[in-house]
Amino acid sequence: MLIQKSIKKLLEKRGAVVTALSSGKEAIIEMSNNNYDRVICDLMLQDVTGFDVIEESKKKYTLEEISKLFVIITAYNSTQVLDKASNYGCLVLSKPFENINEAIDQFFQ
Repeated sequence: MLIQKSIKKLLEKRGAVVTALSSGKEAIIEMSNNNYDRVICDLMLQDVTGFDVIEESKKKYTLEEISKLFVIITAYNSTQVLDKASNYGCLVLSKPFENINEAIDQFFQ
C-alpha cells in the first residue's frame, strides 16, 4: 500500500489523474468500464495476479495496445515472470525501486 500511495501521489504531482485500486477484480471491472492511458499493476494483488488482469483486458484491448498500456511492478523478477511479461510486451519494473522518480519517468514513455 505504501508504494501504491507514493506512486499515486507522484503521478498526481505530474498532472496525472489516478485511480488506485488494491483488488485485481476491481481493476478488471474499472478497465472494462473506463479507458486509461496507462495501467500500473503489481504482479501480486490481494485476489488475483497482475497477469490475470492483463488476460481479462484482452477482451477490450489488442496485444499491441496491452504492451503500451501496462506496466508491471514486482518484487518477483524471476526468469519465468520476465518471460511471461515479455509475451505481453509489458514494461516490468522491479521493486524495491532504486529511485522512485526514475521509475515514474518510465511510466510516461
